[in-house]
Amino acid sequence: MIDEAFGERLQLAFNAPAELPVHQLFNEWWSHAPAAVSQGYVDMLMADPTFRTFIDEGRFGAPIDLAALGDAPVGSLGRSYRDWIVDNGLTEAIAVDYRRYHDSLERSGKLDGMPQELRFAILRGFQVHDFLHVLTGYDSSSRGELALQAFSLAQFPFPYFGMWMSVVTTRMTFHQPTMIAATMDAIADGWQYGRAAGNLMAQPWEDLLGEPVMALRDRFDVRPSPLATRMIARAAR
Repeated sequence: MIDEAFGERLQLAFNAPAELPVHQLFNEWWSHAPAAVSQGYVDMLMADPTFRTFIDEGRFGAPIDLAALGDAPVGSLGRSYRDWIVDNGLTEAIAVDYRRYHDSLERSGKLDGMPQELRFAILRGFQVHDFLHVLTGYDSSSRGELALQAFSLAQFPFPYFGMWMSVVTTRMTFHQPTMIAATMDAIADGWQYGRAAGNLMAQPWEDLLGEPVMALRDRFDVRPSPLATRMIARAAR
């Protein structure tokens, strides 16, 4: 059952996603989430040995020196990551900034219902997001972002990604029916891609910056999906 008070917030996210973005909705949900549901997410994560190690280590990478990566070999993960951040006008410390916001929520007591394992997972998830763009080939368009959220949900049973799907599919159904085909194509592409690829969500990418992106794709069974392949081709032109 969805708590009535949270249901009002959920409706606001459906109607005005700019006013209540998914990351804020996610943070608010835990004080309303049934204990059994919260524990279910923890159990799914900890049942997977890769995610258990990821959670137990509690690794949170230090900010990356983008200037230094400018001299990295073309085609390496580090150079590709640096180019992605610069070309998309992103800030080097995006995950650090989110952690500061997250810590302020913890101090205020607003995350009291969120299990500790998931508190770490959401922080690390924001930190690896741009590495996943580089590795999967999904661009920063609305379709690319949506496909990457579906990819991430397929790899990581996490409510944040599920909320993304919920908000987007509700909006396409009740507000933007002309977007149904494009939306579902992106979700299906990302979901199937994420199910087929090796685990990308729980890797120490900061230790692999010198590795070629193509070699890492081979290592982790990353075979770009049809949508990602088209996006990679456009980026290369």
